Amino acid sequence: MEKDHLSDVRFDSLGLHESLLIGLQEAGFERCTPIQAETLPILLRKQDVAGQAQTGTGKSAAFLLACMHHLMTTPVEEGKTGPWAVVLAPTRELALQIHKDAERLGHFTGMRFACIYGGTGYESQRRTLEQGVDIMIGTPGRIIDFYKQRVFSLDNVEVCILDEADRMFDMGFIADIRYLLRRMPPPEKRINMLFSATLSERVRELAYEHMNDPKSVEIASESITADNVRQQLYHVENDDKIGLLLGVLRTHDTTRTLIFVNTKRDADKVTGYLLGNDIKAAVISGDIPQNKREQLLRDFQQGELPVLVATDVAARGLHIPDVSHVINYDLPQDAEDYVHRVGRTARAGAAGDAISFACESYVYSLPDIEKYIEQKIPSEMAPPDLIAEDIKPPKRLPRRGPAKGGGSRGRPGGRGNGGSGRRSRPQAS
Repeated sequence: MEKDHLSDVRFDSLGLHESLLIGLQEAGFERCTPIQAETLPILLRKQDVAGQAQTGTGKSAAFLLACMHHLMTTPVEEGKTGPWAVVLAPTRELALQIHKDAERLGHFTGMRFACIYGGTGYESQRRTLEQGVDIMIGTPGRIIDFYKQRVFSLDNVEVCILDEADRMFDMGFIADIRYLLRRMPPPEKRINMLFSATLSERVRELAYEHMNDPKSVEIASESITADNVRQQLYHVENDDKIGLLLGVLRTHDTTRTLIFVNTKRDADKVTGYLLGNDIKAAVISGDIPQNKREQLLRDFQQGELPVLVATDVAARGLHIPDVSHVINYDLPQDAEDYVHRVGRTARAGAAGDAISFACESYVYSLPDIEKYIEQKIPSEMAPPDLIAEDIKPPKRLPRRGPAKGGGSRGRPGGRGNGGSGRRSRPQAS
């Protein structure tokens, strides 16, 4: 990993709690990224922040470090129970990634973290909450489900974090977000953090409605897409897209490739052709059972699965190291989604390639994309010698079973550390 994306600000200069410094040291982190350097000093003064930065720039570490520092240095009133902090994310994958980061950075704090999301693990998640947690991370729907069952209380929340707030709007979660925020202590009695790839007017309105005079921090590159992404676009007929995809995969050194399509049907079609032509691949989309999605992501992250075909459910919030190529088999119909897709490569200072196909069905999105990113994407007609002709028939994918769920009414949750108060935190006198 390259280091020129880091600032000159060292974590050990910020006054973070010693347990967090040990966690950072064990993780190999010494200097802040720009978004961390800008937001942490503000958050450590207990001032609210609305932060904007490109994906892959360390936003989750910024809000997790600030949150855990507050919890580790703020006394607990006797008799009160957690969760003391809530982190809301738009997707299960992002919630899992934040939870993983929290466990890594907070390993030496003694705090308990819970990851709450739909699709799987209903009973185990409920038991975790009943045993008491310090920081709850999850998606709005499942959290509301457990809240309505009185499995936990929001009365003592001291820190509230919204990650990928713009995506919350896109996915229709804002009503659920407001439901939860209105059941926490008022904004002036908690620390509030909002992070997003874009701070649109609707996101700013949400911030000022449910936060306490937040400080706006924007870390912007000269270009909206990551500077180290090498972009290329091929104009191609619909009937030649599969051949072009196979040609690109055969001629490029695609060690770890994400292929984005616009529909689940096309995701299955593309994956079938890849498997039929001896390219190891899998599909991830909204109807894949959660445990299967987690396994696929682990295989992809560990290099056991070289190609992952995805709908936009995987476009944000995933930290997958060393993605060499992003291929837009379909141009996205939303210009912002182009930025989030290609941002899966060239993360944290590395370089990567983004190759897009402009076909008859989706070429009309190209002007809006280029207007949004304020640059022309280098383009050409797909070279005939790059379009594979020896295409084998697609393999049939196995049918997917429904995700498991359900559960019974739970009881109110206790506090962490076996019911004796917040773990490793001082007690109020």
